Amino acid sequence: MYSREHFLIGAVASALLLVPLSSRFGTPLLAALFVYGVLLSVFIDLDHFVLTRVETGSWRHLRACLANPTDAFGDQDWVFEDVDSAELEHMRILSHVAIGGVLVGALVLLWPPVAVFTAVVLYCHVLADLLRDNGVA
Repeated sequence: MYSREHFLIGAVASALLLVPLSSRFGTPLLAALFVYGVLLSVFIDLDHFVLTRVETGSWRHLRACLANPTDAFGDQDWVFEDVDSAELEHMRILSHVAIGGVLVGALVLLWPPVAVFTAVVLYCHVLADLLRDNGVA
């Protein structure tokens, strides 16, 4: 799924999650949570670069995106076109779940409401990826 789509999913999920939290937190913290949720939904995909580094032995994909960030965010079809996409799809979902589990586990100890917020945003991200991978969305 494209970053722009994860941006929208993260924005919608974060906004909906702020409704029950609005009686618990003030406006500045709610705004920070919204930004956190959107950024989390987009930037969890940075693990793709680590996975392709492991598979190819090169950081060329990351370097190409850093050299052309507008296309890297807007038109991503070219970014990993030379990588085995089936293998990357399986590893990427596994990586998202592993990263999410560690992040949520740490946040449960520090701030449980933010842990739940994080878990739901990441669930929406992974569900969107799986729906796209399986041709549903």
